[in-house]
Amino acid sequence: MQREKMLLRAVNISRHYGDFRALEHVDLSLSTGEFVSVVGPNGAGKSTLVNVLTGLHQPTTGRVYFRGDDIAGVGAVELATCGLARAFQLANVFLDLTVRQTIAVSASSYLKLRRSAFVNLMGHGEVDGIVRRVAQAFELTPWLDVKARALPHGRRKLLDVASAFALHPKVILLDEPTAGVSTADKHGVMETLLSASKTLGVEAIVLVEHDMDLVSRYSTRIIAMQAGKKIADLPRDEFFQNEEVVSIVIGKGAANVSCA
Repeated sequence: MQREKMLLRAVNISRHYGDFRALEHVDLSLSTGEFVSVVGPNGAGKSTLVNVLTGLHQPTTGRVYFRGDDIAGVGAVELATCGLARAFQLANVFLDLTVRQTIAVSASSYLKLRRSAFVNLMGHGEVDGIVRRVAQAFELTPWLDVKARALPHGRRKLLDVASAFALHPKVILLDEPTAGVSTADKHGVMETLLSASKTLGVEAIVLVEHDMDLVSRYSTRIIAMQAGKKIADLPRDEFFQNEEVVSIVIGKGAANVSCA
């Protein structure tokens, strides 16, 4: 895929916790139109990498740039409202909120409305507009007045992601968005997510994922991690042809995963 514009770049980032080196000298780039998956065994540093990229944790060394700006010291909330968002499991936190209310929480953050005014959000024109657009894009309109706890699991996972999309991100970082979803439903969730991304103007996606079926089907590029280090950064087809890297990441024989 042609790289039109650099959106996100990490340069030589490390993250240490005392003597433990969770990340060590990792470089990463993300351009317009890319769908980049980050893979690796448990403890590889995937979650730490996402935490640093999204401002949740500061890098011990190195720099992170978003749309050309150094974002060191910018918090996760501020980054999200500037266009770099991570999908958190809000629906699992606010189980007693409806779909409408859950999306409105993120919409209010994007619009920088006071949290104390939450009770009045449902009558706020701009909030209502964002809620309608996001719900339609994620096929959640029929569920708007249903509480999150009452949603089927696949719909609740979509609500998790929809909440992040209400922040109008240019780059979205997803951490196993189909975890717990049945095999029969996981591709439906992903297809809805990708369709919503196009509709709502998302320019690139980073996916942290263990499910290699999803990785092989949707990625344009794959970054492999091991013990806090990047061991590969390859186009999808080249990744699955590299038996050494695949065996490290997902075990012997996994190189037979098909690339749809």
